[in-house]
Amino acid sequence: MPMKKERGFTLIELVVVLAIIGILAVLALPRFITLTSESRIASVNSVTGSLRSAVALAKAKYRAVGDTAATTVSMDGTLVTVTSGAGANAGVPAGTAAGIGTALQDTTGYTIDYTTATAVTFRPSGGSSTCQASYSGTDGAVTTTTTGC
Repeated sequence: MPMKKERGFTLIELVVVLAIIGILAVLALPRFITLTSESRIASVNSVTGSLRSAVALAKAKYRAVGDTAATTVSMDGTLVTVTSGAGANAGVPAGTAAGIGTALQDTTGYTIDYTTATAVTFRPSGGSSTCQASYSGTDGAVTTTTTGC
């Protein structure tokens, strides 16, 4: 009976395949880095939209109740601290954890700085200090900064 000659890959073939894989990795890596930045920007823009929606809902609920002396509104069974009065900023969630933090309900993946009630910052965890959404507990204004994401 004749013996079969078994054949495998030569060393040169393996080196060529590894070189091709290395070149593909070098070309693909910058695209993945760009995707990380774009995903952080999209996330910050999403939080910006959520903040604006929370402000609009709290103000609508405050006005619907009609009690200008109230300092809280019930949103989905949870009390949210708001500004009282009858002006344009009445019903705006306060720049605190009991205010805008409660109105948002879920801030998973974000680091929130409540140090200044007029400039509460929402930053993606692990992101830079300039990639953020800022909330003003005075008038409910929201600004977005996406540099450094």
